[in-house]
Amino acid sequence: WAAWLPLDAIYNYNASQDIELSLQIGDRGIFPETYIHLKEATVEDRGQHETVIPSEAPLVQELTSTLREWAVIWHKLYVNNKVTLFRQLQQMTYSLIEWRSQILSGTLPKDELAELQKKVTAKIDHGNRMLGLDLVVRDDNGNILDPDKTSTIALFRAHEVASQRIEERIQEEKSILQNLDLRGQSIFNTMHTYCLYINFKNFVCNIGEDAELLMALYDPDQSRFISENYLIRWGSNGMPKEIEKLNNLQAVFTDLSSTDLIRPKISLVCQIIRVGHMELKEGKKHTCGLRRPFGVAVMDITDIIHGKVDDEEKQHFIPFQQIAMETYIRQRQLIMSPLITSHVIGENEPLTSVLNKVIAAKEVNHKGQGLWVSLKLLPGDLTQVQKDFSHLVDRSTAVARKMGFPEIILPGDVRNDIYVTLIHGEFDKGKKKTPKNVEVTMSVYDEDGTLLEKAIHPGAGYEGISEYKSVVYYQVKQPCWYETVKVSIAIEEVTRCHLRFTFRHRSSQESRDKSERAFGVAFVKLMNPDGTTLQDGRHNLVIYKGDNKKMEDAKFYLTLPSTKIEMEDKDFSPGKNIHLSNFTPTKESTKDSFQIATLICSTKLTQNVDLLGLLNWRSNSQNIKHNLKKLMEVDGGEIVKFLQDTLDALFNIMMEMSDNETYDFLVFDALVFIISLIGDIKFQHFNPVLETYIYKHFSATLAYVKLTKVLNHYVGNAEDSSKTELLFAALKALKYLFRFIVQSRVLYLRFYGQSEDGDEFNNAIRKLFLSFNTLMDRPLEEAVKIKGAALKYLPNIINDVKMVFDPVELSVLFSKFIQSIPDNQLVRQKLNCMTKIVESNLFHQTECRDALLPLLIDQLSGQLDDNSSKPDHEASSQLLSNILEVLDRKDVGPTSVHIQLIMERLLRRINRTVIGMSRQSPHIGSFVACMTAILRQMEDFHYNHYISTFKTRQDIIDFLMETFIMFKDLIGKNVYPPDWMVMNMMQNRVFLRSINLFSEVLTKFFMDHSSFELQLWNNYFHLAVAFLTHESLQLETFSQAKRLKMEKKYGDMRKEIGFRIRDMWYNLGPHKIKFIPSMVGPILEVTLTPETELRKATIPIFFDMMQCEFNFSGNHNFQMFENELITKLDQEVEGGRGDEQYKVLLEKLLLEHCRKHKYLASSGEVFALLVSSLLENLLDYRTIMHDESKENRMSCTVNVLNFYKEKKREDIYIRYLYKLRDLHRDCENYTEAAYTLLLHAELLQWSDKPCVPHLLQRDSYQVYSQQELKEKLYQEIISYFDKGKMWEKAIKLSKELAETYESKVFDYEGLGNLLKKRASFYENIIKAMRPQPEYFAVGYYGQGFPSFLRNKIFIYRGKEYERREDFNLKLLTQFPNAEKMTSTTPPGEASDMQCFTVKPVMNLPPNYKDKPVPEQILNYYRANEVQQFQYSRPFRKGEKDPDNEFATLWIERTTYTTAYTFPGILKWFEAKQITTEEISPLENAIETMELTNEKISNSVQQHAWDRSLSLHPLSMLLNGIVDPAVMGGYSNYEKAFFTEKYQQEHPEDQDKIELLKRLIALQMPLLGEGIRIHGEKLTEQLKPLHDRLTTCFRELREKVEKLYGVITLPPTLTERKQSRTGSVVLPYIMSSTLRRLSVTSVASSVVSTSSTSSDSAPSRPGSDGSILEPLLERRASSGAKVEDVALRDDNDNRIGKFKRKDWNISKSQVIAWAPNLLVLNTSPSAFMSVMLFSLFDHQFPSFPGSPTLQVDGLMVGGAKVPPPPPPKSKPYESSSQRNSAEVAPPLPIRREAKGPPPPPPKARKSGILSLEPGSQ
Repeated sequence: WAAWLPLDAIYNYNASQDIELSLQIGDRGIFPETYIHLKEATVEDRGQHETVIPSEAPLVQELTSTLREWAVIWHKLYVNNKVTLFRQLQQMTYSLIEWRSQILSGTLPKDELAELQKKVTAKIDHGNRMLGLDLVVRDDNGNILDPDKTSTIALFRAHEVASQRIEERIQEEKSILQNLDLRGQSIFNTMHTYCLYINFKNFVCNIGEDAELLMALYDPDQSRFISENYLIRWGSNGMPKEIEKLNNLQAVFTDLSSTDLIRPKISLVCQIIRVGHMELKEGKKHTCGLRRPFGVAVMDITDIIHGKVDDEEKQHFIPFQQIAMETYIRQRQLIMSPLITSHVIGENEPLTSVLNKVIAAKEVNHKGQGLWVSLKLLPGDLTQVQKDFSHLVDRSTAVARKMGFPEIILPGDVRNDIYVTLIHGEFDKGKKKTPKNVEVTMSVYDEDGTLLEKAIHPGAGYEGISEYKSVVYYQVKQPCWYETVKVSIAIEEVTRCHLRFTFRHRSSQESRDKSERAFGVAFVKLMNPDGTTLQDGRHNLVIYKGDNKKMEDAKFYLTLPSTKIEMEDKDFSPGKNIHLSNFTPTKESTKDSFQIATLICSTKLTQNVDLLGLLNWRSNSQNIKHNLKKLMEVDGGEIVKFLQDTLDALFNIMMEMSDNETYDFLVFDALVFIISLIGDIKFQHFNPVLETYIYKHFSATLAYVKLTKVLNHYVGNAEDSSKTELLFAALKALKYLFRFIVQSRVLYLRFYGQSEDGDEFNNAIRKLFLSFNTLMDRPLEEAVKIKGAALKYLPNIINDVKMVFDPVELSVLFSKFIQSIPDNQLVRQKLNCMTKIVESNLFHQTECRDALLPLLIDQLSGQLDDNSSKPDHEASSQLLSNILEVLDRKDVGPTSVHIQLIMERLLRRINRTVIGMSRQSPHIGSFVACMTAILRQMEDFHYNHYISTFKTRQDIIDFLMETFIMFKDLIGKNVYPPDWMVMNMMQNRVFLRSINLFSEVLTKFFMDHSSFELQLWNNYFHLAVAFLTHESLQLETFSQAKRLKMEKKYGDMRKEIGFRIRDMWYNLGPHKIKFIPSMVGPILEVTLTPETELRKATIPIFFDMMQCEFNFSGNHNFQMFENELITKLDQEVEGGRGDEQYKVLLEKLLLEHCRKHKYLASSGEVFALLVSSLLENLLDYRTIMHDESKENRMSCTVNVLNFYKEKKREDIYIRYLYKLRDLHRDCENYTEAAYTLLLHAELLQWSDKPCVPHLLQRDSYQVYSQQELKEKLYQEIISYFDKGKMWEKAIKLSKELAETYESKVFDYEGLGNLLKKRASFYENIIKAMRPQPEYFAVGYYGQGFPSFLRNKIFIYRGKEYERREDFNLKLLTQFPNAEKMTSTTPPGEASDMQCFTVKPVMNLPPNYKDKPVPEQILNYYRANEVQQFQYSRPFRKGEKDPDNEFATLWIERTTYTTAYTFPGILKWFEAKQITTEEISPLENAIETMELTNEKISNSVQQHAWDRSLSLHPLSMLLNGIVDPAVMGGYSNYEKAFFTEKYQQEHPEDQDKIELLKRLIALQMPLLGEGIRIHGEKLTEQLKPLHDRLTTCFRELREKVEKLYGVITLPPTLTERKQSRTGSVVLPYIMSSTLRRLSVTSVASSVVSTSSTSSDSAPSRPGSDGSILEPLLERRASSGAKVEDVALRDDNDNRIGKFKRKDWNISKSQVIAWAPNLLVLNTSPSAFMSVMLFSLFDHQFPSFPGSPTLQVDGLMVGGAKVPPPPPPKSKPYESSSQRNSAEVAPPLPIRREAKGPPPPPPKARKSGILSLEPGSQ
């Protein structure tokens, strides 16, 4: 059975999956134990606000909270598409998750865990910086610092360190990314030793024999090898000789120093040596096992060493360069001299020159042969690298050391390597014809001739060998080997050993080779007779020849000189010793020479004879003085090897030769030299060795006597210039000298007790300080260097001397020492010296502080004094910081008195320093930290005491003023970066406490009537408000995690200071009126803080202010308060503060308070509601200001504008006017920008009154009077109207401006320019192209829209050429969640948007009525200065007549009247009034006929006025009306309205029927006039068409005149008009005139109409759009499809917009009988009407899926029918009927017509398109 656990639910949880369980708080249940993981935790503050703290390591908790915080940000980065940062954060998060699980696993060893913790904290800190999160400050162990338990100074320093560390890390990452120089990175900065890791991948070379590869580092500039060799033995099968090494050939070149890293060039070289026959082709009988040169491979690795390339995965190819035999080259040159390449390298060349040649060569003809390696530079020495890069370097990795010591020698690094290089030799060929093939064999023997086994190491990676055989060069007289091997033997063996070299000729024939014996021997001893080791450098050895056996006998040859120099020194001659007659350097053999070079890297052998002499001083006592002096010249590396022995020798000499003072000085100097040496960076690691020596091995109990005596002597005789350098060196070494002195004294006391020497030691110390004081008091120019050194190094002795000397007296001595320095001398050094004293243990003792602190404060006070000429802020802040940090510690005794002392003497000075210091100063942070530390460390009684120290009331005022101003400045301009959250919050907390304590001083001293200080109180309030509104305290702006952390740690400080502000305000009593209106803004800022309790507490202050002003002002109102509140509210809300809750709370609280007040009830209530309304507008405005939609921003701006206009707040009103102007300008709405500026201009008069400042608002015109400003505004407005092509408005303004110029300011020049401009406007009206804008109605329904749009209809003015589809798209982009309404169903709850085109109703000025006004002038009024817009929608009434649909097709016409005229300050206005009327089918027919007649008349008039017009549009218009192919025509009217049945049913329509008949009759003379003009302007091409038109018209006229009578036109309409260029004049007869004509001039009585008569002859109503025409959209968009083509019922002929000549050309080109009319680019809408009309079928049959025709926003024939706004439903219609009835009949369209038109008039086809029903 499983165990069960009872659990309570503490959160509500909604299950989202099947396997989950929904829970409510309080639910109880039992669960199987196996399903539950209990997490160890402790719970604090149980209850509602409990905190659960997991019992995990603090770092794990930090990791968890960090990951949670990052996850939220990570998601945001994804949403905002910040790819790079997203990826970086992803990688970091994955790393942290991985590391967290490793830490939690608990399996890591301690050192690895510590290492991982460092990595984790570094990663967290870096990530936080990258994401702009707060900096986390930690202690040395990586734990987060608790600010409550950390001193202010320590906290500040921790922030600095953390910040710097992260910055370095970021730079490091950047440089890795950019492959910058590795030395710039922090890890490489701190390292002094490096390793180069090499992984040997493969060697491809066609050798056929075994090979040895010797790799080393080489400096081509110095032609010198840097490292020993790494050896690889490669088999003839192309694999390593030891198969286990396959894929495991790795080496590391160690001990590289930073000086190696900055070599200009460094190469990796590989020497390939063939091991086999003399020549490759030789067979079995030939000698084997010879080492022969074969080739080299060289790679420049400078970039890798410099860190520019760092990729351990990359495989580098190193090309192979072969070395040829001398004989081979000679043969090749004979055979094919022209083909031989110049860069073949012979084997006789020295290896270094071979390498240099290959390096210099740009390319190597390697034929794919070479080595593959990967490389990486690793920071650290071998042990460090094995630890840090264990995946690369392990115990099996070969180690090739540098030939020389690393930059830093470590004490434990025992090394004893002797490097021997075979350089070159010269050997006589003797009896041979050709030079010998010499092989050198090297071995190590002791003096007895015993061979030392395995002492020679040819390269890293292999064990040692006993004999080393050199490379054999074939027939080379002077072979140059340059082969280096390492000899490793035990230290004790070195003295007995020597190197032996034997020389042998090697024959290529095996039989001969066996008989060859060694022909010579050479040797060299490793130890010189004087006990020093063989010197580094080259040695020319003597080659001895003779008996082989004697050659091998060490006892024989060791008695001989080994080098040429020795031979010369000893003047050795062979004749002197008979025994050696068989073993001599003969005359021949003296020609032979052999040179080697040696280099000793040993930590135990010395080549220095002086050092050796000193170490063995007893056996050589007469040379002690010499050796002591010479010690200063010995290389440091030699001394540190023998550090303990050397020091022992020195102290033994000092103690044993105590009778001779000379030795004391020499030993002292030697000791100083050694201490200085260990101070050098190269030997710094020997510091512990020195300290170990002092405390463990040093035993000279009386050394202190001698050392103090010599030191006193030096300091006392400082003026002796010969001793200056010695004294300077002694001062540098003072710390360790005193360690010797103190340790010697300690040992003395341990052995003898105090009694032996009385006070001698103390006196010596006192005397020393006296000497120092005397030295410091000397004039500055003398011994500056010595004084500086004394100040720098003397404090280093404190902690040691304190052990054997009274600390208080020592403090006094140091005080006197500091005081002995004259003022203004060595200021920085003096301050640094005091800082070190404070850092010492002395300052931790209360009594010592009593002695030291007054002096320190004096010095600081002088530095921070206002009169100080050049204060050293850096050193002062450092000293002050250290003092305060010590005083904050708990283990240093009582500090209260010392804090008081600092407060009294320094606080004010520090404050003034902070006030006077630039915020850019690097020291400002430190001083602010010091000031904060003092304030934090002061107890409450300190504050009270401090105020009591001021002598006068004015002093207190000055101090408080200073403090308040400084606090406010520090709060306003943060000294610390925003991510130093802990530091900033610490500062805030300290400031809050201080402000509260100082506020008590205010109420205590400056409250009553006589002592009230207005400015002081004012500063207090402003400071408190600045504090409350500081960004670091606005908790709601932080992430939830940070907010909780802040609330827990610091609480909400805003509440505390806010309540204090409230209390202080109410404390003011009668003084309150002095703060109105100045305090309205600050208090408003407080109330706007989004913290409900605070708001409730502080909003009543507003009422208090109202009441106060009401009571104290003479006229019993609160006007000042009201104005100020409105002004400030505007600024604050626009700045982003305030919210809906604030609006509600403000209104509620103000109303509550006002209603209780006797006098303020009504006016207060009005004010409260007014402020609430303003807030609503402002909040809307602010919300929309961040909206991408500029239109919404404009709407809100206008709402706010209107509010301020009502309130007569011109200053704010003008500010918003200009915001609106800028928005328009950005959108290029120049017309609207002009109307906006006009509102500003209207506030001004044409007078010389000066401008009040607020009228000058923006654009800072430099004007004085209103007239000047108005003139400037008018000029700007006119330029905007010009850009917006509103020349009529520009003309109107320019007339007003011209009058001012002419009759008021008499600026005739300005007037002239203005009139020129006006002339251009007039010309533009007639000549310039000016497209008319479309107007759209848009309805917004539902809660998804802003309040200023919701459930309203707006009329929008479109931009030039803006189509409804584009406009629709723009709207949907603004409101992506809105649904576009496509049916008449009522709008839903969500966001429904309706959009359709409306037609402006022209409002023609009276002076244009019934006059011959050019079309261009009238066109302006068609789309401008309009306020009414119409929308027509067809619907059916009654039953549908299948024969004639027109009889039941009604039109619903909706008229929208907007709040303002278009254009105006916006591109849209709300429709304030909506009326709907219904137009009967008959009225519709009349309108249609009127419009068609007007169109014909218009066209006829245009041709009468301008004979140059193109004839095509007229041809099409006439053809579309008279061609019998247009079936239906008038017969539709006849069938619908001229029947008896209709007349009986509609007797009231009799007059209308008559009118329709007259209109039909009137069409005839108009058509006749058109055909006459057509005939006059005929071209040959159009003749067939004209003939056909004439025939058709004749038939038509006969029928019409017979049925409807004859009408004749007045002659004014038909006579030829005088042409007026470029002006298209509207016909004299408007529709009203035509209507009158139709009524009067009837020639014959009207024949009664019947259906039969209509059938007997074709009748065609002359309508280009028939009944449907008014429904069609008036738009001809470029390239539109026919079904989209819109008709204009208002003669929208755009011909006048182009020059006539252009029209002639372009139209004829575009239209000239185009087979497919759909290609028209732009056409007069009249022409389009004809086209459309020609598409109508006389019976309108219905075709399924036929093309649709757009009618005022309706898709006729399609399903898409947007409703008329607002939707209405009629009682007599069901929705289904309505929908079906609204769909107009579709139009059959022939799309196939492609060929040229057939010649008329044979077939019944239109000259343009064939549209017979049958053709469908």
